[in-house]
Amino acid sequence: MAEIKRSAGLLLFRRTAAGTEVLLGHMGGPFWARRDAGAWSVPKGEYEGGEEPWDAARREFREEVGLPAPGGVPLPLGEVVQSGGKHVTVWAVEGDLDPADMVPGTFTMEWPRGSGRTAEFPELDRVAWFGLDAARDVVVAAQAAFIDRLAERT
Repeated sequence: MAEIKRSAGLLLFRRTAAGTEVLLGHMGGPFWARRDAGAWSVPKGEYEGGEEPWDAARREFREEVGLPAPGGVPLPLGEVVQSGGKHVTVWAVEGDLDPADMVPGTFTMEWPRGSGRTAEFPELDRVAWFGLDAARDVVVAAQAAFIDRLAERT
């Protein structure tokens, strides 16, 4: 039986005159380069069984966004199972940051596929603030539940 892959993430949110906004990251790499809808995600990443999910969420935020995870009171948004079977647990934290300050982490993969050459790509190629309705339109389908859960609590 295959081991369940687990990820943990932080959904940063802020309150503005226009309403609540969330910070999402556009997935990096050539597969996502020309996509928008469904190509944005909560900054998150995988963790192993020995690591606490909350600690992993904070670590992954720093790795993917390149900025320290914000302080503040974590608001648990629960778990979803994405279409590929990965279990994702997310916390919301109120805070603010300038997307221009992002310094993304990177990953290496063979590209083009089958070429034998490797290239380095950003884990997230950009981050941006979205109103809740706009966020639902661009986020990975299963993660829209986190936007809904945050909306119920803010």
